[in-house]
Amino acid sequence: MPTSVLLDINGRAVTIEVDDPGMPLLYALRDHLELKGPRFGCGLGQCGTCAVLLNGEPVLSCETPLTKVANKKVVTLEGLGSPEHPSPVQQAFIDEQAAQCGYCLNGMIIQATALLATTKNPTVPQIKKALADNLCRCGTHLRIIRAVQRAARNA
Repeated sequence: MPTSVLLDINGRAVTIEVDDPGMPLLYALRDHLELKGPRFGCGLGQCGTCAVLLNGEPVLSCETPLTKVANKKVVTLEGLGSPEHPSPVQQAFIDEQAAQCGYCLNGMIIQATALLATTKNPTVPQIKKALADNLCRCGTHLRIIRAVQRAARNA
């Protein structure tokens, strides 16, 4: 029997009907709300591409059941900015041309946003530690680090 689940996604209250309220948040975001920022990568919480902010803290939406997000604010990549008005972190990633295939970008930007919310001028080791759980196979790590540094300078 379907269950109604009320969510706060990107500052908007939305209700979705699901058969399993314990399903991963990622499926609700992508399949029910058609948000494409968080991506399905490994499905095991090992790649970081499904990251979202939950009350300002980065979490992996593939591992987070809907039951854990009740009464909490979820922010996805789409909630950080828009193509017309990107967030400072998104703009820095654009300016540094940090994307290659784009697979890791959602997780990198979400993690960088969370880092910069608590650390205004992070060191390179702090940036590397914050992004360590995000898998990037293209090798754009140096551009990603520069993007986080640029975002910190421009904040």
